[in-house]
Amino acid sequence: MAALDQVRRAQLYGILDLGYVDPEKAVEMTSLMLSGGIQVLQLRAKTQPEETITALGRLISPLCRAADVPFIINDFPHLVRETGADGTHVGQDDMGVAEARRLAGLGALVGKSTHSVAQALATARERPDYIGFGPLFATPTKPAYLPIGLADIREVHSLLDLPIFCIGGIKLENLSTVLTAGASRCVIVSGILQAEDVIGYCRECLDYLSPVR
Repeated sequence: MAALDQVRRAQLYGILDLGYVDPEKAVEMTSLMLSGGIQVLQLRAKTQPEETITALGRLISPLCRAADVPFIINDFPHLVRETGADGTHVGQDDMGVAEARRLAGLGALVGKSTHSVAQALATARERPDYIGFGPLFATPTKPAYLPIGLADIREVHSLLDLPIFCIGGIKLENLSTVLTAGASRCVIVSGILQAEDVIGYCRECLDYLSPVR
């Protein structure tokens, strides 16, 4: 299945954040996340040199391809082709979708973070393949961002016709609340990466999610 179709059908998006995982254990964690059923996997390594990101990307890319899971590189669209990734994800303050797509190469996926309904609407006009929406809750991953809460989830879904992945402080214990508020796709970071049983945690999250139609 094409990576774009996979993203459109995905509900559980995992981020391999090297702020939580030692680079030497990144490949092992990738295998656990994929075994648990992660449907999109992003490598986020904000404090690592590009050489490390490239080397890890080249190891992770074939694992994701074998599992038929899109592999996304955070922040470095120019590394998409070098690593064999399927696409890139950029923040509001990084660059526009068109520039990210140019750097990532023909056919690459581009996702972008948004932090309000207004930003989501503006970003949608850039024609990303999906957006992140949050942070819903306070999270150490994004300490500079105030949580936006759950009130706008239903509205943003009613206004946009593209995949919306809610993000920020989402864990197994609050996942049902997020879904009740109107979300259908979620990104989970620390909950997965710090779980004693990563495979079991991912599978339990998937149990809460029903297929996107």
